[in-house]
Amino acid sequence: MPVTRHLLLRPSLLSDAAELHRFLGDPEVMALTHRDADLAATEARIAAYEARRVSDGFAPWTAILRGSGQIVGWGGLYVDPADPDWGPEVGYYFAAEVWGRGLAGELVAEALREADQTHRLAQVTGFAHADNAASRRVLTRAGFVEVGDVPEMGRIQYRRTRPASPEVFASRRSRH
Repeated sequence: MPVTRHLLLRPSLLSDAAELHRFLGDPEVMALTHRDADLAATEARIAAYEARRVSDGFAPWTAILRGSGQIVGWGGLYVDPADPDWGPEVGYYFAAEVWGRGLAGELVAEALREADQTHRLAQVTGFAHADNAASRRVLTRAGFVEVGDVPEMGRIQYRRTRPASPEVFASRRSRH
């Protein structure tokens, strides 16, 4: 189970659904992305991504705040079950009460470590709504570059290529 400075990251369980739905179903929190309409939709999301974990070897984690044990986020490295043609992506969703604390950056850094070191993926994609400045900053700070607008998604696509050597990755990681 990956651990960051503030988070414990573990595979999602159906028993997490109610706590995850607290923010994945919140119209304000999810205003710039897909919102789960009800608890059943959050359960379906968990099940679909966990099925991808079996085939891909990775899927979003449930993010638990160290110390409190509270579920505060969901995300990581994944292939979207509804749109797998984009390939490996990183995504992150957090409860509003923990916004601005750097947790998305921690989660993305761990997802990229997994992409680089465990799965040796050549590249990873990310998406952010043009109006979501915080999410766009998370991606650019993690080494993603803007690729362009994806009108059918209402998002901007970002891409990050795996560093050429472990030394490059280590130096990039030490700057964060």
